Amino acid sequence: MVLTVFTIEQSEQWDNIVRSFKNHDTYWFSGYVKAFQIHGDGEPLLFYYEKNSTRGINVVMKRDVAKDDHFKGKIPEDLYYDFATPYGYGGWIIEGDEVESLFKAYEAWLERNGIISEFVRFHPIVKNHEQCDSFYDVVQLGEVVHMDLSSPEMIWDNITSKNRNMIRKAVKNDIRIYNGRFPEIFEKFRVIYNTTMDKDNAEDYYYFGPEFYESVLYDLPQNAQVFWAEKEEKVIAASIMLTANGRMNYHLSGSMREFSTFAPGNLILYSAALWGCANGYKTFYLGGGVGSGEDSLFKFKRAFYKGDLNRFYIGKKIFNQEKYDELVGLRSEIGNAGFFPKYRG
Repeated sequence: MVLTVFTIEQSEQWDNIVRSFKNHDTYWFSGYVKAFQIHGDGEPLLFYYEKNSTRGINVVMKRDVAKDDHFKGKIPEDLYYDFATPYGYGGWIIEGDEVESLFKAYEAWLERNGIISEFVRFHPIVKNHEQCDSFYDVVQLGEVVHMDLSSPEMIWDNITSKNRNMIRKAVKNDIRIYNGRFPEIFEKFRVIYNTTMDKDNAEDYYYFGPEFYESVLYDLPQNAQVFWAEKEEKVIAASIMLTANGRMNYHLSGSMREFSTFAPGNLILYSAALWGCANGYKTFYLGGGVGSGEDSLFKFKRAFYKGDLNRFYIGKKIFNQEKYDELVGLRSEIGNAGFFPKYRG
């Protein structure tokens, strides 16, 4: 066995393989990508490479280019595809040194199966871009924040004094934090999150349907839960947290603007960090700003960790340059010149 491809129907084998890698995280699990398949992001696949002492996994969403709005009716379906990392992070996690052989086998499969290009978002904590820069065009983007969960003292010491005051303010105003996983809280999260997206004038993509949240609840039973804030028994802010293999990740978050002066979001993150520390998690990944910028979201997250920051890396690769150029040529105009792949921009 050199290269095996698993589909979502083989979820048990898929997840057993993912768990066997010492650097894995929730983003590689079948239950994580299933929700994004429901959301319309493509067909999830797990690539597993094993030869001699080298092993690797890569999770992707396979997308039929003909189903993109720009190409409907212009090219036949089931002929040309591209790959993208599922929402969040992914890319190859490799154990061993025969990286060249792995990528050679992978590229041969892609060329046989009509894959034109691949876009990767590497995991900033796993740092899996380091073994992939010989294959992909790896680009460094903005800084991202994580918290060190070594001890409650470490958590508190790394929070800025202004943020500590916000946390104290939330406690003083009787904001209560709870965490758990049941249908009603996921539905409450959905409503609050959608309201937040409305106020942020978010793109349609960021509105996830009830079936998406049902999948997060039922397909990630050990890895996803909601932390929420209540004031006078009313849910005023909530966040979905992902956990696996000693890592916590801040996934999706929403809050009711009229209660923002009570700083419920600050207390949610602090409480979640303490929970993570008590339950054996080592890092709590918060992420960065919108579009990797140092905006207000980035500053909010930065206030939870005074230490060194990590960088976020993406990877790009064109496997069929001729077809790539042809698809770019079919576009009457390119909306975002910096987008990859360019024909989807």
